Amino acid sequence: MSKPSAAKSVQPAGFTDRKTLRANARKSIEDGAITPSYGADRNAVIKLLNDALATEWVCVLRYYRHYYMAKGMLADSVKAEFLEHAQQEQEHAGMLAERIVQLGGEPDLNPDTLTARAHAEYKEGDDLRDMVRENLIAERIAIDSYREMINFIGDKDTTTKRMLELILAQEEEHADDFADLLEGLVGK
Repeated sequence: MSKPSAAKSVQPAGFTDRKTLRANARKSIEDGAITPSYGADRNAVIKLLNDALATEWVCVLRYYRHYYMAKGMLADSVKAEFLEHAQQEQEHAGMLAERIVQLGGEPDLNPDTLTARAHAEYKEGDDLRDMVRENLIAERIAIDSYREMINFIGDKDTTTKRMLELILAQEEEHADDFADLLEGLVGK
């Protein structure tokens, strides 16, 4: 039985060889996770993420307002949705802020400009039905804005794209929840 010969490793086409990968990793190490292979316009992505961050915080504030102000016979179940969604939107804000920092940016949490930069509006709502309706509208806005961001980024920043896709999926769930709630409230 003969010993297997040491096969020479052949680099597949389109892949960077180890020596170049190692050399590139030593360059600009102050950029952290951002390596020369990052294909997106970082400044544009950071701006998009900061606008999304503003949107999420406006939604958090609106949801908490609705949670505290909800009244009426059906308020308890709807309040639980408002609270759950406020907490999930706050998680989204945390994810966005962390990614902004990873990309070398700074999360813009200036309260003076949040509503101006947010895609969704801060609408208080007059009653439970109006609150649910305003939240459904805000979720629909978020769905469209996240889809646009995902399409803009494409495969140039797969980490940000995956994060936005996760957030989008949850925003779609929120919209479904509020569509169901609104239908239940309209029928009452």
